[in-house]
Amino acid sequence: MPRTKGSKNKPKVANDYASQIAEKQEAIASLNTEITSIQKAIEEQKNTLKEKKSALKKAEKEVESLEAKKAKADARPLKKQRRLKPRPC
Repeated sequence: MPRTKGSKNKPKVANDYASQIAEKQEAIASLNTEITSIQKAIEEQKNTLKEKKSALKKAEKEVESLEAKKAKADARPLKKQRRLKPRPC
């Protein structure tokens, strides 16, 4: 008959299920509180992200309008120069 492997001198553990259950419940409670705090932080970050995106859109619109005004202003002197050119008679 072959020999069994492993230690045969294992200490016998008394099964104290009540303490194990209490430990696991404490771990669950702490994890739940961590999860709620993380969710609150995520919501706050989402709100700041929305605010930043709206500010970015507003700034982009302002830049576009200023560029359009600049192009319009640059085009005006050209029109005046065209008008002021002497025509050969």
